[in-house]
Amino acid sequence: MSYKANIFSGIILLNLLITPDVKGQISPGDLSDPHSHLTGISNCTKCHVMGNKISNNKCLACHTEINNRILLQKGYHASSDVKGKECLDCHSEHNGKNFKLIRLDPATFDHDLTGYHLSVPHAKQECNVCHAPKNIADQSLRSKKGSFLGVNSECLTCHADYHLRTLSSVCINCHNEDSFVPATRFSHDNSKFRLAGKHKSVECQKCHRIQETEGRKFQQFRGIQYNNCTSCHKDPHENQFGQNCRQCHSEESFLVVKGMKDFDHNKTGYRLEEKHLIVNCKSCHKNRLTDPLKHDRCTDCHADYHNGQFVKNGLQPDCSDCHSVKGFTGFSFTIERHNNSNFPLRGAHTAIPCYECHKKREVWSFREIGTDCKDCHADIHQPYLPLKYYTDASCKTCHTESQWADVSFDHSLTDFDLTGSHVGQDCRACHFRKNAEGNITQKFAGLSDECSACHTDNHFNQFEKNGKTDCTVCHDTRNWEPGKFNHDNTAFKLDGGHKNVSCEKCHNTELKEGKAFVLYKIKEFTCESCHF
Repeated sequence: MSYKANIFSGIILLNLLITPDVKGQISPGDLSDPHSHLTGISNCTKCHVMGNKISNNKCLACHTEINNRILLQKGYHASSDVKGKECLDCHSEHNGKNFKLIRLDPATFDHDLTGYHLSVPHAKQECNVCHAPKNIADQSLRSKKGSFLGVNSECLTCHADYHLRTLSSVCINCHNEDSFVPATRFSHDNSKFRLAGKHKSVECQKCHRIQETEGRKFQQFRGIQYNNCTSCHKDPHENQFGQNCRQCHSEESFLVVKGMKDFDHNKTGYRLEEKHLIVNCKSCHKNRLTDPLKHDRCTDCHADYHNGQFVKNGLQPDCSDCHSVKGFTGFSFTIERHNNSNFPLRGAHTAIPCYECHKKREVWSFREIGTDCKDCHADIHQPYLPLKYYTDASCKTCHTESQWADVSFDHSLTDFDLTGSHVGQDCRACHFRKNAEGNITQKFAGLSDECSACHTDNHFNQFEKNGKTDCTVCHDTRNWEPGKFNHDNTAFKLDGGHKNVSCEKCHNTELKEGKAFVLYKIKEFTCESCHF
């Protein structure tokens, strides 16, 4: 500013101080209410610069709260929309006491220029809902009427702390500005308990309970125990297997069991042994593995293969009475136990496999299979042997249980009593013969009692009379020695020296039809026939 200008300004100011009525001629109008305390010529230079227009520096020297934000490059006044403008462009003065220095159209104002974007819910609110004295912490700013400064951008400035100081005050770490629910920015993966498996589909309030605290609803997110599954889940095993559920279960499902090869079933009420060790869990545990299972009797799991055959007096014995967990094929039913039944095992029966009697068909049968021989054994003697010799076709009349060859039939009941060597003969020697076709046939009735019916005539019919040879004339049933033969009854009575002559001296061996035989019937027995 020039020297002349300074002189001029000083003269004017001096005139103003001397002349009281000059104010109305110089002031362009009354100041607005916020600046009304600056009314008076003595205050002009607080806003005006002598000989120049109003300076922003003068405004900001007074409005330090705005100046500080500009210096920090924050807020609306530091935005591109305001930067470079004079304060007077928006906030003109001397327009009257009721003139509003701040004139914003809420419908068109771009709140993004303030550095705080209004989300959809925020944009629907009236300005004074947020820009209210109760939301301004700075007392000096709170006292300024109509100011939009001093409102903290933190959510808790306006909103109640639903979490009651248990979580961070920076709500946008989990929530977005469009809606508090759901907390779209929250990821459980970033927490100390990462959700996996079925936990992903569990509703939040299942773990984070809603309760009433300090007179209002409160949902707990901190301080929840999660080290063990039992912190949330009831232990259906009642601590039989310890508290480390992960040894057997996974977060996919409690019903899906892992690592069963290491599971110690002996800790349950049922010890697994032998065949049960290789059975799939699902074979017994049809539904949940923790569901109680009856296991006192085999039939609690296994169907009665024998269909109640062993039920007695309404009571059914358990499979374990005969079988073991080594398998149903084997059994522990002993001969001693069988002997307590209505059919004691004796003789050859003790060596017979069970299935020979009890599985004649496809299904095992233990009841009403019969106790008579004919119930199992075919009667091979019918129709050859008359039933009068064995009542009711009972094999026991002749045979024992030791072996079929042991026969004790009383042959004296027939017309042919057994004596001598006949007593020790096998029945088959007389009663089983080959027919012309070479097949063995039986014959008991109508058998001839003549010796020749069974024995070969080694004498070539030399002693035949009337077509029959009676061996008993010379022999008895003890042996074939001629014990009954008396040479004196022949046509040549032995006397003298003949008594001591051996038989073969007179009775030579001859051949007939290729067979050797002793000639007993000598046609001539004169002295010269032997002596010459």
